[in-house]
Amino acid sequence: MERVAFKMKLFAGFEQEYKKRHAEIWPELSALLKGAGITNYSIFLDEETNTLIGVLNVADRAKMDALPANTIMQKWWAYMSDIMESNPDNSPVSAPLKEVFYLP
Repeated sequence: MERVAFKMKLFAGFEQEYKKRHAEIWPELSALLKGAGITNYSIFLDEETNTLIGVLNVADRAKMDALPANTIMQKWWAYMSDIMESNPDNSPVSAPLKEVFYLP
């Protein structure tokens, strides 16, 4: 099991909308993520900077890395692109985070 962390950027003023959309996550997206071996997925918000921090466990990194090609994932990104920094393909602008401490 690999632990993965990354950061993204939410546009100011969209904190509640971001939370609402994730509270209503599409069942097919949830199933897709779980099917890719993703578990214990959390997203945290730094309210001072609007930085989103995602943390998850993944059993098979190759399956997770294949998610961008999936239509459901692409539709979710398009749905979220109006409230966060996004690339031209609507994927969120994100950067991996380096783990420097872990207490199991």
